[in-house]
Amino acid sequence: MNTELNSIKGKKVLVIGDVMLDTYHIGDVKRISPEAPVPVVRVTRTYNVLGGAANVARNLLGLGCSPYVVSLLGNDHNGNTMQEMFADLGIRNELFHTEHPTITKTRVIGNSQQVVRLDFETENECLNEETEQKLLDAVKRALPEVDIVVISDYGKGVCNDTVCQQVISASAGQGKKVIIDPKGTNWEKYRSATIITPNLKELSAVSGVDVRNEDKEIHSAADRILKEYNLTSLLVTRSEKGMSYIAPDASQDIPTEAREVYDVSGAGDTVVATLAAALAAGIPIADAIYLANKAAGIVVGKIGTSPILFKELQDELQIGKPASKLIPIPQLADTIKQLRAQERKIVFTNGCFDILHKGHVCYLEKAKRLGDVLIVGLNSDSSVKRLKGESRPINDENARSTVLAALEAVDYVVIFTEDTPLNLIKTVAPDVLVKGGDYAIENIVGREYAQETVTIPFVDGYSTTKTIGAINQEKQ
Repeated sequence: MNTELNSIKGKKVLVIGDVMLDTYHIGDVKRISPEAPVPVVRVTRTYNVLGGAANVARNLLGLGCSPYVVSLLGNDHNGNTMQEMFADLGIRNELFHTEHPTITKTRVIGNSQQVVRLDFETENECLNEETEQKLLDAVKRALPEVDIVVISDYGKGVCNDTVCQQVISASAGQGKKVIIDPKGTNWEKYRSATIITPNLKELSAVSGVDVRNEDKEIHSAADRILKEYNLTSLLVTRSEKGMSYIAPDASQDIPTEAREVYDVSGAGDTVVATLAAALAAGIPIADAIYLANKAAGIVVGKIGTSPILFKELQDELQIGKPASKLIPIPQLADTIKQLRAQERKIVFTNGCFDILHKGHVCYLEKAKRLGDVLIVGLNSDSSVKRLKGESRPINDENARSTVLAALEAVDYVVIFTEDTPLNLIKTVAPDVLVKGGDYAIENIVGREYAQETVTIPFVDGYSTTKTIGAINQEKQ
């Protein structure tokens, strides 16, 4: 599968649909407002990411593909911001101005929980004939040079009946598959598409009956829809029950990836992007769905609208190879540069992690939830001896780094030889620097190089010193 995965790199994908700007205000909650029974969020960080159809493109970019976006933008500040983001990421596009404001979704997150979402948009936006023709002309110009087409319909006006049907027809004329992430119950506009990816609620809505999350009911409803709209196949996403692929000649049910879900924002975009990349590379449909399912499982474990990255998917497929997470210090700067280009929120923590226990695991899982990528600085053997004494470490740096790398929450491990990780933190310049709850923030080394510094309380009753003490007690 890893050999197959490499084939998706460089594939050209045309994305047509509703683009939007996702804005996040991140902070902590320590009190309730005296003005109303609502939490007061002290904002410590604000950032923007591409959303909607633009997030499909961002996922494709993360997978190593070359996306090309055709859509509409408002002639306003947020529209200008999005154009700059497209340019910074190197995403090719044709974005036409409209008199309506740029669709913007603003989320306020306090203590890692979403408090409220604010939507800025105009309802029932309709394309005028001139703009509609501009969109279609752009699609027809791009079609000859792309490998596959995605229609990302968020119901905001770009994907009307004419646009969808002409894109499907023109794509079929050039032998290009069309994948659609649908919205609403008007599926006549999707007639003759290659594959549509509804969730269970959308499947129920278009079929006109309440479809329960059971294999038999989903397959029955999907079979009717395939015939009614002359579709090649459906891929139904089923939350905790995974996915179901239904086609006239082949069907399969794919169980979900078992992991804790923190945020489902953008998971559908990830599925569509991964599926498109895989099919563009000629990967068989069963393997393409497997990859899409893996990718979705990764992104729901992150906070906020976050794209899948090629390395994340590759690592997920490399079961039993945690060493791929180990980064030598000379390679660290390049890795950080790549993560920054992909707009990843980087969390850094460090420690000896000599005898790994429940307290360590809980601590690292909480640290990972604060961003997209968790980098762990690991004290070398010589560093541990200077800090802990000649009897430590119990496990050498090779053993400790291998065990750390095997943890799902840990993305990278870097071994450093100094007594403190100051130089390492300076190189990483993390968005979030994390230490244990026994540290006062003003005393944490390297905090001047981090955007935010957070302490996480230890789990009571667990420590390496206690574990060693218990072992020694038993020997006596």
